[in-house]
Amino acid sequence: MSDQKITSDGRAVAAREGSLEAPTRHPLAWKDPEFGNEASLFKELERIFDICHGCRRCFSLCNSFPTLFDAVDESATGEVDGVDKKVYWEVVDNCYLCDMCYMSKCPYVPPHPWNVDFPHLMLRAKAFKFKHAPEGAKPVTTRDKLLSATDLVGSIAGIPVVAEAVNAINKTDFGRNLLDRALGVHPKAPIPEYHSKTYRKRHAARKHPSLEAKPAGDTRGKVVLFATCYGNRNEPQLGEDLTAVFEHNGIPVTIAARERCCGMPKLEIGDLETVERLKNENIPELAKWVDEGWDIVTPVPSCTLMFKQELPLMFPEDPQVIRVRDAMFDPFEYLWGRYKAGLLSTEFRQKLGKISYHVPCHTRVQNVGLKTRDILMLVPETQVDAIERCSGHNGTYGVKKEFREVSIKIGRPVIRRVSDAGADYYTSDCPMAGHQIESGLAGADAGAATPPVHPLTLLRRAYGI
Repeated sequence: MSDQKITSDGRAVAAREGSLEAPTRHPLAWKDPEFGNEASLFKELERIFDICHGCRRCFSLCNSFPTLFDAVDESATGEVDGVDKKVYWEVVDNCYLCDMCYMSKCPYVPPHPWNVDFPHLMLRAKAFKFKHAPEGAKPVTTRDKLLSATDLVGSIAGIPVVAEAVNAINKTDFGRNLLDRALGVHPKAPIPEYHSKTYRKRHAARKHPSLEAKPAGDTRGKVVLFATCYGNRNEPQLGEDLTAVFEHNGIPVTIAARERCCGMPKLEIGDLETVERLKNENIPELAKWVDEGWDIVTPVPSCTLMFKQELPLMFPEDPQVIRVRDAMFDPFEYLWGRYKAGLLSTEFRQKLGKISYHVPCHTRVQNVGLKTRDILMLVPETQVDAIERCSGHNGTYGVKKEFREVSIKIGRPVIRRVSDAGADYYTSDCPMAGHQIESGLAGADAGAATPPVHPLTLLRRAYGI
């Protein structure tokens, strides 16, 4: 076999055959001229698609793989060389960068010499499409750019009176049909409410106890909360519940002086230059807190993953990015570390009963285990059924008109599990996934469904605080 392997961004690197090492990711060489070379991109797309066609282990994940495999099976040759290049872009459009194929299915990821990194190849193609609008590809539309501009939309929709009007209109058939015609947002897709009283405002108005940080294990015992666009303007209760739980456990919580979108929505449409601009605003601020001895926590898994994985792979030589990565925690990962050190309160006032717990893809690929489940099961008389499948929401994918039906199909096994469980609560670390499940339950019952309750909210209820 060759002593070289070709990366998904076109670079040749030394191959290590017969390795027993764990899967690893190569940095994303997105500023290399080869990254944006169309001929090189299509050569790599054909190479990877041919490997995927020969394997087909990922057929049950997202719609990218059935789209590819059906096109191969229906082609004149029965091979990838017979597939119309237009289908390549359909495969790309159906990838929402969940990373589950890389992390849980593919046997050919690095250090295997075939070096398959399907998500980063899709990201490379998305970046090419964003910049060049190639023939045969559906263009990146104003709708796509607007839905991914979470800071802009949130700042406008979150203005007092405007927020109330937006929320009211979005609950009417007229408003949803207007969104459908104007932006291609499916009338049945879950869309969030907006709050003018943001988490940042609530945090500033809240009286915080005087607490002394107690380091333990990987945690330094005091946390700066990256509220996230969604947690700040759409569900500020997330930040309030997190703060209450952490402070109840003796962990001081503060917020950064300023923050912008983490960049994940822009990453998903291939707008890497905007990802870099957002990084340049967020990272210096967060790195300052890290240097002063603080850990970082976010209440949304995709935002956590952005700082833990995607930015370090895009900017591997930026020391501030690496320091932020090493100080970034999922909330329940953090609480579990405190529990193992004997610093988590297990004095609960309320049982939770039976919980259907959906584990989001962006939580699973952090490789921290089922820490949310483990923490909730510390509550007496509490049973947690973990569902490790995709909900189908996937950023903005599940709200777009052209993907809504597929997103529900992807999430149907989760929706069915929740429906059949008859649990006291259903929950997900990703609030958007929770509402995707809610919309699926409403569709199945032809009426309103009981809303999800976030794990942080459940834990706060158990504590009775």
